[in-house]
Amino acid sequence: MVKPASKWLRGLLRAGKAQQRTASKLARVLFEPMTTKPLEKPRVRMPAAPATSASPPAPGKWLTAHYAPLPELGQVPRRLPYFLYLPDKAPSQAMRSRGRPLLVMLHGCEQSATQFADGTRMNRLAERKGYAVLYPQQSLRAHARRCWKWYDRQTQDGGGDVGLIVGAIGQVAARYAIDPARIYICGLSAGAGMAHLVALNHPQLFAAVGLHSGPVFGAGHSVLGAMNVMQHGAPARVDSAIEEVLARQLLFPRLPMILLQGQADSVVRPVNQQQLVRQAIHVNRMPPETVITVENVPASAAASAAGSRKRSHAYAVHDYQAGGEVLLRVIQIEQLEHAWSGGDASLPFNDRAGPDASRLLLDFFARHQRRR
Repeated sequence: MVKPASKWLRGLLRAGKAQQRTASKLARVLFEPMTTKPLEKPRVRMPAAPATSASPPAPGKWLTAHYAPLPELGQVPRRLPYFLYLPDKAPSQAMRSRGRPLLVMLHGCEQSATQFADGTRMNRLAERKGYAVLYPQQSLRAHARRCWKWYDRQTQDGGGDVGLIVGAIGQVAARYAIDPARIYICGLSAGAGMAHLVALNHPQLFAAVGLHSGPVFGAGHSVLGAMNVMQHGAPARVDSAIEEVLARQLLFPRLPMILLQGQADSVVRPVNQQQLVRQAIHVNRMPPETVITVENVPASAAASAAGSRKRSHAYAVHDYQAGGEVLLRVIQIEQLEHAWSGGDASLPFNDRAGPDASRLLLDFFARHQRRR
């Protein structure tokens, strides 16, 4: 009896230490100050990839600018820096008449916009498909770790960074030929949480939304609360948070979503994706007879589908169809931790193994455009 009890105790201690390490890591990201670094200098073309990156630069233009709202009396407005990728590839005939699609990409904590662009390799795909890509960047003054404050109650209600991001989108759309019916937004981790907030507060602006390893919407409301959501979700707020959004916007349009989540993620745990699924069903008012199809892709088939010998995790795709249209796609990736699937692993928060999240996102977005 002594030996089994001893083994059980050692296992319990190991589990406790693992939980403590996870909590300490989250606390460092959200609490600890970080040495301020200057913003990347403006560049006209995409810079050469950093020495740590294995990804070659895309051939289009890499522009930098900022958005600043009109100042209010007695206040100095915050500026939101952003980077913009414009493809070198000539636009198609349809794009000449309607404008290019625009993809808005929101980075995670401890990432810059340029690191996010390099890690996801999104610009290379955007070049082939003719997308413009906007990368807003959280300032170090707003958060020492460049975290978007998705957990802040005022921001969840449409204040704070929501207005700055929407303003940057409007500024880009006014300066360049952008198709207003094909604007998409997505993000990773805190960036996913922020993308969800922006879309829920301005659903008429977006054709579809993509969330990779994102927290459930509508809870947190403090740094400690955010840590709790990341680990346990927010079961008491899953439905009520969406009901509050719908009550504020009685003519809420359809909002197609794609949700990607690593099943081994210990930072933003998979329970968040489960609750995001409920929220997406609710916000899109999917009927009980919604058709759900499931496809399981084993690791070997995933690598073959990617057209390379690169290792790929097995994953499952759940499609929720209403009215003959896939309004929700849920992708669960085995063995993936808290990282962009199929990214450049020489940069933090990227997993080299597939499936390629950037390709999955653009494939889903291509199905959708906003109804005028």
